[in-house]
Amino acid sequence: LEGAGTMLHPAVYDIMKEPSKYLIASFREDFYFLSNFYEAPVSFRGITYPNAEAAFQAQKCLTEEEKQLFATLSPDAAKDRGRKVALRPDWEAVKVGLMEEIVYAKFAENEALKKLLLATGDAVLREGNTWHDTFWGVDDKTHRGKNHLGKILMRVRAALR
Repeated sequence: LEGAGTMLHPAVYDIMKEPSKYLIASFREDFYFLSNFYEAPVSFRGITYPNAEAAFQAQKCLTEEEKQLFATLSPDAAKDRGRKVALRPDWEAVKVGLMEEIVYAKFAENEALKKLLLATGDAVLREGNTWHDTFWGVDDKTHRGKNHLGKILMRVRAALR
């Protein structure tokens, strides 16, 4: 905006000019599209799921038949069902890689979502949450967590550039 530099404190104006300094601290409201719970179709390994959460939870399964059951589930229903399936034996070793493939598919297959992700510029993406998930995100209360989902989204964003 022309003249913005004269209307703002110089430090604020510098931050606004430098998007890499931004932090997107949660995947809610305007940034809900970053969430795996956002309803957007994802085709993954021959099955189209209604959202990334269903695609991810399906990968826990041992058979293709079980995975197919996730193809119509809401994110909440998929997460609930994913807690009840017999886990594939290599789950802990492969889950981060699978998540990255699914998140990449979500944004590569959905042009509008791809544009929104790219529009985050170089902002740090942090999956801040109130449900104490310190593996995929960061606990809003303690500010601790590995933020694997946020890091995956930043890698996917860089790859899609």
